[in-house]
Amino acid sequence: MQLEVEGPEKYGNESYKKLFETVMGEMGKALSLDKARLYLHPATPLFVFSVVMRTEPRSRTVADAASIRTEGNDTFVTISDENYAPEILSALWKRYGRDRVDQQTRYDIKINGADDAEIENMEISSGEDAKQEIIGALWRIIPEGIKARHNISEGRVITIAVTEEIMTPELKEKAMGIHKEVRDSVNV
Repeated sequence: MQLEVEGPEKYGNESYKKLFETVMGEMGKALSLDKARLYLHPATPLFVFSVVMRTEPRSRTVADAASIRTEGNDTFVTISDENYAPEILSALWKRYGRDRVDQQTRYDIKINGADDAEIENMEISSGEDAKQEIIGALWRIIPEGIKARHNISEGRVITIAVTEEIMTPELKEKAMGIHKEVRDSVNV
């Protein structure tokens, strides 16, 4: 991931760079980001965190994370992407009930009397979930005590601007300018 930090305080820039890398790494989000720009100007005060995700988040269905086959009256789901195992199991329980869903192993599930096409098309994750996880990670990096926040989300680019003061039109304009620069730098 390409990481750019801009601000007048060298020590503060390095500290935020380390904090950003640590939080994103610990939350498992570093690999999902292509680029990040941190604009740190405490005298204004304005902090802008803009990130570009590697891919635009999209909804995921059971078919995206598992293979499905039918044998007689039973449908078998074999999970290939373990990140979605809890969501798949939860969706199946919700639709078919716990009495019809038998989790045979960590990755193998048998459902009695299910419809393959219905299972394949069950949504297990929305694109908004992925964006909210990134925003949640960014909020962990925001300086404590910051009250005014402004979010901008466009395709793969998410930008959060924060200030201790009133979020004026000028501060929003500066954040939008950074957002556009980051967006245009990766041809989103």
